Amino acid sequence: MTTLLVGLVTNAASDESRWPGWLGWLQEHAWFSFVVLGVALAGLTALLTALSETRYPVRPPAPPGRAEDGAGPPGAAQVLRSLPRDTAAFTDRAAELERLVGSVRASQERGEGLPVHVIDGMPGVGKTTFAVHAGHLLSERFPDGQLFVNLNGHTPGRTPVQAGEALASLLAAVGVPTQQIPVGDDVGAVTEARAAMWRSRLADKKALLILDNAASYRQLEPLLPGGSGCLVLVTSRKRLVANEEVVMSVDALPPDHAVDLFVRLSGRPAEAFGRDVVEELVRLCGCLPLGVSLLAARLRHHPSWSAQDRRGRLVAARDRLGELRAGERAVTATFDLSYRDLAPERQRFFRQLGFFPGTDLDPHVGGALDEVSVVVARRHLEALYDDHLIDEHPGSRYRPHDLLRDYARGLAAEGDNMDHVQAVQRVCTYYLAALAVANGHIGRSGAAVPPAPDATSRVETPALESRADALSWLETERANILACVRRANGLALYDLVVRLAAAMAPFLRQAGPWDFRPSGSTGPPPRPPGTPATSGPGATL
Repeated sequence: MTTLLVGLVTNAASDESRWPGWLGWLQEHAWFSFVVLGVALAGLTALLTALSETRYPVRPPAPPGRAEDGAGPPGAAQVLRSLPRDTAAFTDRAAELERLVGSVRASQERGEGLPVHVIDGMPGVGKTTFAVHAGHLLSERFPDGQLFVNLNGHTPGRTPVQAGEALASLLAAVGVPTQQIPVGDDVGAVTEARAAMWRSRLADKKALLILDNAASYRQLEPLLPGGSGCLVLVTSRKRLVANEEVVMSVDALPPDHAVDLFVRLSGRPAEAFGRDVVEELVRLCGCLPLGVSLLAARLRHHPSWSAQDRRGRLVAARDRLGELRAGERAVTATFDLSYRDLAPERQRFFRQLGFFPGTDLDPHVGGALDEVSVVVARRHLEALYDDHLIDEHPGSRYRPHDLLRDYARGLAAEGDNMDHVQAVQRVCTYYLAALAVANGHIGRSGAAVPPAPDATSRVETPALESRADALSWLETERANILACVRRANGLALYDLVVRLAAAMAPFLRQAGPWDFRPSGSTGPPPRPPGTPATSGPGATL
């Protein structure tokens, strides 16, 4: 058809050649024929186009910002159900679950915005397990999605995830095409742009977001949705300080629940164990879920082992933490991650805690252990508390979990033995100085009070203003002082043993026990030069 049209145009005004047959008529009426054939060609082209569209329909391009309709380009697939699998061995935590579910239900019923719920606790206590279990329980309340992000705050071989990286993953999960996620050289500006897009995506949604293993509030703050209908659960080893949050600290399991967890994970019937044996095993694990789980796993994979054998091995083990491992998982490795996160001076302070013979301590004892001021020691103790490496008790006293105490002792044992001797000497010297102050309030009129050694003049002591203050301090520190006496005796620091025994005599005369003496002693210890002789019950110290 096209060739015929070109021929008509070329030969319209030419008489040099004549077309044969009926084509001659077209040549004689060239312009009329040109118009007719042109219209026919246009009509045929339109018909062919219509037939092609009917067979292969063309979809209109998706409007921008609607990737969630499923019409986006490749890479925009949604992943709105990413919670890890709930564990079948989840044990109780009824009080914590009731508090969390009750808080969410109350906020939704009142039409209020849902606060951020921060779940913190020491390493190995089961924070992630708790958050995932709670997420599955609450999933029906958040139909628009349940998302899980591991921020790698404390993950072996991994650096903490930057907020911008986490936002890119979240935006991709809700269907934003990769090419629409903001990029650039300015990290701060890119993070802000991604955070704004993330808040816009979830503005009218009811979604659940679990931010696991957070290193700091700064890391997770840009990830918080702006809408009031979204619930955010955060897990962290650190006590994160922020506004309008609900803090839920997860502790070690109660003994009964720890026993239940051990039996369930051991793969053996409860009748196969003696109750007292299992109770002793979980006690040696500190009722820490990770420790209990690893010990039960080892028993499950060794059918020939008995619970009695495990108990005997744990009791006899010098390295109790070394027994709490299974495969590549170990309690020590979990503690290592938190320890390595500490600044060098705080690592040293934590190691010094391993030298302390007592159970709980205050900033004065901490200062003596590490040769720092009480102010600096208090700062270290508060930071370790924020990192869940020690627990806080009334009266500004601190105490590590049993397994963390073992861990600190293991770190301390890696150093020079003289470090141990010198740390005990410093603590005993501190107690001698404080006892001299206390004895000044409780000593009977005219009674001889053991003098403090010269070295105590440079020691910071607690403010004891009255007899009641002195008696209260003595009662609180009694067990720690007697533990120091035993440790000093074991290290052959006999001068300190005698001085501490004599300094405790005025209090023990009144409060008892009168039968205390350092282990291995069969009679009154020798009296060092310059120490007044004691008589009566105190002489048997």
